[in-house]
Amino acid sequence: MNFNGAFTSVIEEFIQRVMPSLVIVRGHRTGAGAGIIWSADGLILTNNHVVGRHTPVVILNDDREFEAKLIARNPEIDLALLSINATNLPALSPSAIPVRVGELVFAFGHPWGQRNIVTRGIVSAVLTAQTKNGQSWPVIRSDATLAPGNSGGPLVNANGEVVGINAMIMGGDQSLAIASSVAREFVEKTLAETQRPIAEGVI
Repeated sequence: MNFNGAFTSVIEEFIQRVMPSLVIVRGHRTGAGAGIIWSADGLILTNNHVVGRHTPVVILNDDREFEAKLIARNPEIDLALLSINATNLPALSPSAIPVRVGELVFAFGHPWGQRNIVTRGIVSAVLTAQTKNGQSWPVIRSDATLAPGNSGGPLVNANGEVVGINAMIMGGDQSLAIASSVAREFVEKTLAETQRPIAEGVI
């Protein structure tokens, strides 16, 4: 097998591994966003702006549909944590190495209502954003194409490991994702505050 064929085979394999962990999140009367299975016991992570004032509905890759409970949300970092009544779910794994400029990345989501779409790009920059109270947090800028419906989905590296949570489209062909380290801290703080045990499979 030539190099291109081997590389294509590796990409195809990790896409098949990631896809079962991608979900649809309906948080508004119209439209939907994406989310990821954060833990095997039913924790779902998405963007805060994906979750509206109505009861969120989560649709798994196998088409099972659940009303979700909103556990926590943080508009400042645009993250929300949901819980569904399901177990033994395929949680995604994080990258142990911080993302680097020039690294190949893949965005998963449901742009314009088209389900389970993958786009590819490279990391253009790792930037620092600030909340209103002055706290800073890392965001990833890339040219992986995003559209409405991608929000809340994972940005993964070539090993299929999560490096960020897709959040917004910038000018031109650039997009922003919230670094997975920020997501991990948000979830861990939420679980500590709610005294919920950390289940096996949490990233």
